[in-house]
Amino acid sequence: MSNFALELTGVKKSFGKTEIIRGVDLQVKKGERIAVIGPNGAGKSTLFNLVSGRFAPSSGSIKLHGEEIVGKAPFEINRRGLARSFQITNIFPKLSVFENLRCAGLFSSGQKYSFWKPLSALESFNDRTEDLMASIELKRRRDVPAGSLTYSEQRALEIGITIAGGGDVVLLDEPTAGMSHSETDRFVELIRKVTEGKTLLTVEHDMGVVFGLADRIAVLVYGEIIAFDTPEVVRADPKVKEAYLGAVLEAEDAA
Repeated sequence: MSNFALELTGVKKSFGKTEIIRGVDLQVKKGERIAVIGPNGAGKSTLFNLVSGRFAPSSGSIKLHGEEIVGKAPFEINRRGLARSFQITNIFPKLSVFENLRCAGLFSSGQKYSFWKPLSALESFNDRTEDLMASIELKRRRDVPAGSLTYSEQRALEIGITIAGGGDVVLLDEPTAGMSHSETDRFVELIRKVTEGKTLLTVEHDMGVVFGLADRIAVLVYGEIIAFDTPEVVRADPKVKEAYLGAVLEAEDAA
Protein backbone atom coordinates (compact mmCIF):
# COMPACT_ATOMS: atom_id res chain seq x y z
CA MET A 1 0.00 0.00 0.00
CA SER A 2 1.35 3.42 -0.97
CA ASN A 3 2.17 6.04 1.66
CA PHE A 4 0.54 8.59 -0.62
CA ALA A 5 -3.18 9.12 -1.04
CA LEU A 6 -2.69 10.69 -4.45
CA GLU A 7 0.26 10.62 -6.88
CA LEU A 8 0.52 12.45 -10.20
CA THR A 9 3.55 11.77 -12.37
CA GLY A 10 4.27 13.55 -15.65
CA VAL A 11 0.60 14.42 -16.17
CA LYS A 12 -0.11 16.37 -19.35
CA LYS A 13 -3.36 17.43 -21.00
CA SER A 14 -3.84 19.05 -24.39
CA PHE A 15 -6.99 20.13 -26.16
CA GLY A 16 -6.08 20.03 -29.82
CA LYS A 17 -2.80 21.91 -30.13
CA THR A 18 -3.33 23.79 -26.88
CA GLU A 19 -1.39 22.34 -23.96
CA ILE A 20 -3.20 23.09 -20.68
CA ILE A 21 -1.34 20.84 -18.22
CA ARG A 22 2.35 20.64 -19.05
CA GLY A 23 3.81 17.87 -16.92
CA VAL A 24 2.52 17.94 -13.36
CA ASP A 25 4.21 15.90 -10.61
CA LEU A 26 2.39 15.93 -7.27
CA GLN A 27 2.45 13.62 -4.26
CA VAL A 28 -0.15 14.09 -1.53
CA LYS A 29 0.31 12.30 1.78
CA LYS A 30 -2.59 10.60 3.52
CA GLY A 31 -4.45 13.04 5.74
CA GLU A 32 -2.83 16.15 4.25
CA ARG A 33 -4.75 19.28 3.33
CA ILE A 34 -3.42 20.67 0.04
CA ALA A 35 -4.48 23.92 -1.62
CA VAL A 36 -3.92 24.44 -5.34
CA ILE A 37 -3.58 28.11 -6.24
CA GLY A 38 -2.70 30.03 -9.37
CA PRO A 39 -3.94 32.68 -11.80
CA ASN A 40 -7.06 32.25 -13.91
CA GLY A 41 -6.34 29.94 -16.82
CA ALA A 42 -3.53 28.15 -15.00
CA GLY A 43 -5.29 24.79 -15.40
CA LYS A 44 -6.57 24.23 -11.85
CA SER A 45 -10.05 22.98 -12.79
CA THR A 46 -8.58 20.91 -15.62
CA LEU A 47 -6.26 19.26 -13.10
CA PHE A 48 -9.25 18.40 -10.89
CA ASN A 49 -11.09 17.00 -13.91
CA LEU A 50 -8.12 14.75 -14.68
CA VAL A 51 -7.89 13.44 -11.12
CA SER A 52 -11.63 12.77 -10.87
CA GLY A 53 -11.77 11.02 -14.27
CA ARG A 54 -13.88 13.59 -16.09
CA PHE A 55 -11.00 14.08 -18.54
CA ALA A 56 -8.32 11.58 -19.53
CA PRO A 57 -4.74 12.89 -19.50
CA SER A 58 -2.84 13.03 -22.78
CA SER A 59 0.01 11.31 -20.95
CA GLY A 60 1.20 10.55 -17.45
CA SER A 61 0.10 8.57 -14.41
CA ILE A 62 -2.47 9.28 -11.69
CA LYS A 63 -2.61 6.91 -8.72
CA LEU A 64 -5.15 6.80 -5.90
CA HIS A 65 -3.85 4.88 -2.88
CA GLY A 66 -1.17 3.38 -5.12
CA GLU A 67 -3.63 2.18 -7.78
CA GLU A 68 -3.54 3.58 -11.32
CA ILE A 69 -6.85 5.32 -12.12
CA VAL A 70 -6.12 6.74 -15.57
CA GLY A 71 -8.72 5.36 -17.95
CA LYS A 72 -11.28 4.63 -15.25
CA ALA A 73 -14.72 6.24 -15.28
CA PRO A 74 -15.58 8.84 -12.60
CA PHE A 75 -17.93 6.44 -10.80
CA GLU A 76 -15.17 3.81 -10.66
CA ILE A 77 -12.75 6.34 -9.16
CA ASN A 78 -15.42 7.38 -6.67
CA ARG A 79 -15.84 3.76 -5.57
CA ARG A 80 -12.10 3.63 -4.91
CA GLY A 81 -12.37 6.46 -2.41
CA LEU A 82 -12.35 9.83 -4.18
CA ALA A 83 -15.17 12.36 -3.79
CA ARG A 84 -15.45 15.73 -5.51
CA SER A 85 -17.50 18.92 -5.32
CA PHE A 86 -17.77 21.51 -8.11
CA GLN A 87 -17.61 25.31 -8.45
CA ILE A 88 -21.33 25.36 -9.28
CA THR A 89 -23.51 23.97 -6.52
CA ASN A 90 -25.06 20.60 -7.42
CA ILE A 91 -28.04 19.64 -5.27
CA PHE A 92 -31.56 18.29 -5.70
CA PRO A 93 -33.48 21.54 -5.07
CA LYS A 94 -36.90 19.95 -4.50
CA LEU A 95 -35.66 17.33 -2.05
CA SER A 96 -35.14 18.16 1.61
CA VAL A 97 -31.70 18.55 3.18
CA PHE A 98 -32.06 15.12 4.77
CA GLU A 99 -33.16 13.49 1.51
CA ASN A 100 -30.23 15.01 -0.39
CA LEU A 101 -27.74 13.57 2.09
CA ARG A 102 -29.47 10.20 2.24
CA CYS A 103 -29.50 9.86 -1.56
CA ALA A 104 -25.78 10.66 -1.67
CA GLY A 105 -24.98 8.07 0.96
CA LEU A 106 -27.03 5.18 -0.40
CA PHE A 107 -24.52 4.39 -3.13
CA SER A 108 -21.54 4.17 -0.79
CA SER A 109 -23.45 2.16 1.81
CA GLY A 110 -23.96 -0.78 -0.53
CA GLN A 111 -27.75 -0.51 -0.37
CA LYS A 112 -29.61 -1.74 -3.43
CA TYR A 113 -33.02 -0.71 -4.68
CA SER A 114 -35.86 -2.67 -3.15
CA PHE A 115 -39.49 -1.88 -3.88
CA TRP A 116 -40.61 -3.62 -0.67
CA LYS A 117 -38.09 -2.02 1.71
CA PRO A 118 -38.76 1.64 2.55
CA LEU A 119 -35.77 3.86 3.25
CA SER A 120 -37.26 4.75 6.63
CA ALA A 121 -36.52 1.17 7.72
CA LEU A 122 -32.76 1.66 7.35
CA GLU A 123 -32.29 2.88 10.91
CA SER A 124 -28.50 2.80 11.19
CA PHE A 125 -28.11 4.44 7.79
CA ASN A 126 -30.64 7.14 8.67
CA ASP A 127 -28.80 7.75 11.95
CA ARG A 128 -25.53 8.30 10.06
CA THR A 129 -27.32 10.74 7.77
CA GLU A 130 -28.63 12.64 10.80
CA ASP A 131 -25.10 12.80 12.25
CA LEU A 132 -23.68 14.14 8.99
CA MET A 133 -26.44 16.73 8.77
CA ALA A 134 -25.54 17.91 12.27
CA SER A 135 -21.83 18.10 11.38
CA ILE A 136 -22.53 20.49 8.49
CA GLU A 137 -24.75 22.54 10.83
CA LEU A 138 -28.00 22.01 8.92
CA LYS A 139 -29.92 20.00 11.53
CA ARG A 140 -32.47 22.77 12.03
CA ARG A 141 -33.04 22.86 8.25
CA ARG A 142 -33.62 19.11 8.05
CA ASP A 143 -36.93 19.12 6.17
CA VAL A 144 -36.45 22.32 4.17
CA PRO A 145 -36.26 21.92 0.36
CA ALA A 146 -32.61 22.36 -0.61
CA GLY A 147 -33.54 24.98 -3.18
CA SER A 148 -34.81 27.22 -0.36
CA LEU A 149 -31.50 27.29 1.51
CA THR A 150 -29.22 30.31 1.50
CA TYR A 151 -26.18 30.22 -0.77
CA SER A 152 -23.77 29.35 2.03
CA GLU A 153 -26.16 26.67 3.33
CA GLN A 154 -26.34 25.13 -0.15
CA ARG A 155 -22.54 25.06 -0.30
CA ALA A 156 -22.47 23.37 3.11
CA LEU A 157 -25.02 20.84 1.87
CA GLU A 158 -22.91 20.10 -1.20
CA ILE A 159 -19.89 19.42 0.98
CA GLY A 160 -22.11 17.13 3.06
CA ILE A 161 -23.18 15.34 -0.11
CA THR A 162 -19.52 14.96 -1.08
CA ILE A 163 -18.63 13.55 2.33
CA ALA A 164 -21.69 11.25 2.33
CA GLY A 165 -20.16 9.39 -0.60
CA GLY A 166 -17.66 7.87 1.81
CA GLY A 167 -14.49 8.97 -0.01
CA ASP A 168 -11.34 9.43 2.05
CA VAL A 169 -9.80 11.72 -0.59
CA VAL A 170 -11.91 14.86 -1.03
CA LEU A 171 -11.61 17.41 -3.85
CA LEU A 172 -13.26 20.79 -3.26
CA ASP A 173 -13.35 23.27 -6.16
CA GLU A 174 -13.51 26.86 -4.84
CA PRO A 175 -15.72 25.99 -1.84
CA THR A 176 -15.92 29.56 -0.46
CA ALA A 177 -16.49 31.39 -3.77
CA GLY A 178 -19.16 34.09 -3.47
CA MET A 179 -19.24 34.12 0.33
CA SER A 180 -18.86 37.08 2.68
CA HIS A 181 -15.89 37.28 5.05
CA SER A 182 -17.96 36.09 8.01
CA GLU A 183 -19.45 33.21 6.00
CA THR A 184 -15.98 32.26 4.75
CA ASP A 185 -14.51 32.15 8.27
CA ARG A 186 -17.31 29.87 9.47
CA PHE A 187 -17.05 27.72 6.35
CA VAL A 188 -13.32 27.12 6.78
CA GLU A 189 -14.02 25.73 10.26
CA LEU A 190 -16.75 23.53 8.82
CA ILE A 191 -14.43 22.18 6.11
CA ARG A 192 -11.75 21.50 8.71
CA LYS A 193 -14.25 19.62 10.88
CA VAL A 194 -15.91 17.44 8.24
CA THR A 195 -12.61 16.51 6.53
CA GLU A 196 -10.85 15.55 9.76
CA GLY A 197 -8.80 12.40 9.08
CA LYS A 198 -9.37 12.66 5.32
CA THR A 199 -7.06 13.82 2.55
CA LEU A 200 -8.16 17.19 1.16
CA LEU A 201 -7.25 18.81 -2.15
CA THR A 202 -8.89 22.18 -2.74
CA VAL A 203 -8.74 24.90 -5.38
CA GLU A 204 -9.14 28.29 -3.72
CA HIS A 205 -8.57 31.96 -4.59
CA ASP A 206 -9.06 33.42 -1.10
CA MET A 207 -5.57 33.56 0.39
CA GLY A 208 -6.98 33.81 3.90
CA VAL A 209 -8.64 30.43 3.36
CA VAL A 210 -5.52 28.97 1.76
CA PHE A 211 -3.12 30.01 4.52
CA GLY A 212 -5.61 29.13 7.24
CA LEU A 213 -6.48 25.66 5.98
CA ALA A 214 -3.65 24.13 3.95
CA ASP A 215 -0.74 22.07 5.25
CA ARG A 216 1.00 22.59 1.92
CA ILE A 217 0.30 24.73 -1.13
CA ALA A 218 0.83 23.80 -4.79
CA VAL A 219 1.21 26.81 -7.08
CA LEU A 220 0.08 26.09 -10.64
CA VAL A 221 1.09 28.57 -13.34
CA TYR A 222 0.52 27.95 -17.04
CA GLY A 223 -0.03 24.24 -16.46
CA GLU A 224 3.10 23.68 -14.36
CA ILE A 225 3.62 23.50 -10.60
CA ILE A 226 6.30 26.07 -9.79
CA ALA A 227 6.23 25.54 -6.01
CA PHE A 228 4.88 22.97 -3.56
CA ASP A 229 5.63 23.53 0.11
CA THR A 230 4.30 24.85 3.41
CA PRO A 231 2.36 28.14 3.41
CA GLU A 232 5.30 30.00 5.00
CA VAL A 233 7.80 28.81 2.38
CA VAL A 234 5.45 29.42 -0.55
CA ARG A 235 4.58 32.90 0.67
CA ALA A 236 8.27 33.84 0.72
CA ASP A 237 9.17 32.20 -2.62
CA PRO A 238 10.32 34.90 -5.11
CA LYS A 239 9.09 32.85 -8.09
CA VAL A 240 5.61 32.63 -6.60
CA LYS A 241 5.50 36.33 -5.76
CA GLU A 242 6.54 37.22 -9.29
CA ALA A 243 4.14 34.83 -11.01
CA TYR A 244 1.05 35.19 -8.85
CA LEU A 245 1.05 35.72 -5.10
CA GLY A 246 2.53 39.22 -4.90
CA ALA A 247 -0.27 40.84 -6.90
CA VAL A 248 -2.95 38.87 -5.07
CA LEU A 249 -1.72 39.82 -1.59
CA GLU A 250 -1.32 43.46 -2.60
CA ALA A 251 -4.92 43.50 -3.88
CA GLU A 252 -6.21 41.92 -0.67
CA ASP A 253 -4.25 44.39 1.48
CA ALA A 254 -5.70 47.28 -0.51
CA ALA A 255 -9.21 45.94 0.03
